[in-house]
Amino acid sequence: MTDREPFRTRIKVRHYELDTLGHLNHAVYHSYGEVSRLELLEASGALKGLQGVAAVLLETHVVFRRELRAGDEVEVTCAAKFGTGKTFKMNSDIIKLDGTLAAEITCTLGLMDLERRKLVEDPRGRFEAAGADLKLLSASDD
Repeated sequence: MTDREPFRTRIKVRHYELDTLGHLNHAVYHSYGEVSRLELLEASGALKGLQGVAAVLLETHVVFRRELRAGDEVEVTCAAKFGTGKTFKMNSDIIKLDGTLAAEITCTLGLMDLERRKLVEDPRGRFEAAGADLKLLSASDD
């Protein structure tokens, strides 16, 4: 298994995203993860090629490591991990530009058939058939 550098999205913390303590509101960490997931899916070509199915978030979990304040810039990584079955993982790290890990996000997703409203089998195969760049989508060989 060879590890590659994960996909990264840069985001600047805005004043209106802060809580009453002056640091990034807990819910915004989830939003940053969503931004990175969608940017990765778009960059990989997955969004163009998927027809009749869409990625749906089934579970998300954040571990907060360090606070973020207005003006901080972060890089949000994202990488997919495929196994067997109907679900897959997309995990992100939120990292300050000085290398400090601010948060870790783990997510479980599936691809939903939009007509049947059910998860489809083999999401990796669906992405591949849609022409997605699987090497970009995943930071490690599956």
